[in-house]
Amino acid sequence: MEIEVRSQSENEIVFVVRDAEVPFINAIRRCAMVNVPKIAIEDVNIIRNDSAMFNEVLAHRLGLTPLVSDLDALEGLSLPEDDDWEEYSNGIMFSLKEVGPKVVYSKDLISSDSKIKPVYDTIPLVKLKDDEVLDIEAVAKVGYGKEHAKWMPTTVCAYKQYPEITFREDEEVDYDCALACPRGVLKSDRRSKKIKILDIENCTMCRSCVRASANGYINVGHKDNDFIFRIETDGGMPPKEVLLKACDVLGEKAEKFIKFSDEGGSK
Repeated sequence: MEIEVRSQSENEIVFVVRDAEVPFINAIRRCAMVNVPKIAIEDVNIIRNDSAMFNEVLAHRLGLTPLVSDLDALEGLSLPEDDDWEEYSNGIMFSLKEVGPKVVYSKDLISSDSKIKPVYDTIPLVKLKDDEVLDIEAVAKVGYGKEHAKWMPTTVCAYKQYPEITFREDEEVDYDCALACPRGVLKSDRRSKKIKILDIENCTMCRSCVRASANGYINVGHKDNDFIFRIETDGGMPPKEVLLKACDVLGEKAEKFIKFSDEGGSK
């Protein structure tokens, strides 16, 4: 198996995996989405809320506010499988006390740990009118995406099979198929009497070019064992950390399955 990183930024990584199979690639995708630990607000104690927003809606917005959840932030915090996870005091405390008129933003959340804070300062939480008071205490804990979307570290986690475009050399060049491509993957070159492939990895295999070709000059397919994988996060965790942790989790699950099988299925 070969892995080639195509692009990598603060919140996104795109890479190509060759000589792999769909079940393996899909297992990594699922682990990245639901088995990688992340920090999010879990318990909310609303002391006073004079705003027009219901308490339940406000608590939901707080829970979905992305928090810094890299490896340094996660160190020392209890996981859901730990016995003391449910204790109210066992987490990162947040406080929020504001008086209107103003728009309350994520930057107004005060954390007990300087490492763990909202990723973005400008997420609007609630709008307060004149003399309206908002007084909240909240606790952030580590969780998994399989329990709630607020603990899902990825905003995009998807793959597609590597596109493959071929031409029928025994047919006349059909330049219309290049014009039909909605993503600019193909380009007509009448001087060389060819259709050039500019960026095959940008192809979504929509087959618009195939439908536009009257003589069947072009065909769009995919390579069975090659994939383009993309992971995007909300900024709480670097995408590379999400990928590496997902691979570790998948490895641990495989080891448990092997051990279970070796022991004859006994617990």
